[in-house]
Amino acid sequence: MRRRDLIALILGASVARPVTARAQQPAKIARIGFLGLAPASSWASRLEVLRSGLRDLGWVEGRNILIEFRWAERTDQLPELAAKLVRMNVDVIFAVSSTCVEAARQATQTIPIVFAIHADPVGLGHVASLARPGGNITGLSMLLTELAAKELEILKEAVPRAARVGVLWNPTTPSHPRALKAVELAGEKLAVQLHTLPVRTADDFEGAFATMTHEGVGAFLSLSGPLEYSERAPLAGLALKHRLPGMFGQKENVKAGGLMSYSADTLDLVRRSAAYIDRILKGSSPADLPVEQASKYELAINLKTAKALDVEFPPIVLVRVDEVIE
Repeated sequence: MRRRDLIALILGASVARPVTARAQQPAKIARIGFLGLAPASSWASRLEVLRSGLRDLGWVEGRNILIEFRWAERTDQLPELAAKLVRMNVDVIFAVSSTCVEAARQATQTIPIVFAIHADPVGLGHVASLARPGGNITGLSMLLTELAAKELEILKEAVPRAARVGVLWNPTTPSHPRALKAVELAGEKLAVQLHTLPVRTADDFEGAFATMTHEGVGAFLSLSGPLEYSERAPLAGLALKHRLPGMFGQKENVKAGGLMSYSADTLDLVRRSAAYIDRILKGSSPADLPVEQASKYELAINLKTAKALDVEFPPIVLVRVDEVIE
């Protein structure tokens, strides 16, 4: 080999070596902390659309992201689980609703927090405004305060004979006290006597239904929240057992056997929240990402349950139905 060729070979190798070494270094895997209320199985459809939304934006589990799941059996466990995610130094915390957001907010003011179906982010002080969140929290909102009042109105149209209406609400859900006030104002306008019943855990539902039956309640409204969502099958069963028509805040409750729901399209909100996670992982600050509101609201009814409860929906309700579940 000629001396000139040997020098070229050595120089070429020395230049190529660092490039090869850099190419072999693994890309940083982003970690998403997921904070939710058990059971995990009840979140299957929402997790599916979240993962799908992330994949569409180039984020694939095991390749460039990991999701660290933390499931609380009770709401009082959420603060410690949120603190554990903070100690792990995850890149972003996904806290789907106000209940989980509050626990995450208490744990960190620096790690970005993304919500998907927050009921009242401004009213609860989680963001400064919808247009300019101003802190480490942002996401999508369904504005439960206004929605709950509308749900009572539609329930009264569906079951006009119900002079007394039970309202199931959870004192551990941060958005429920404000929503309850809105429902009480709506009840006065509709001349409906409300019987409010606090339910903190799944064990409280049986007693609440027994009380409604004893008090002569003709129908009930269950305020939207994590407990209502995760316990949707038992709730539907209790409503049938006590023969009480119910309005729910999530369509999944109707699919589980509940009579009717008026709600934002929660799957659409969860899917859209993937875009917030994507932008934050790419360097955007949550303080600069405006909170978006739900753009789809749906009225769903379950005809099988209606038949079992002898409920005949009047035309004023039927013309507004978006989905019929049989």
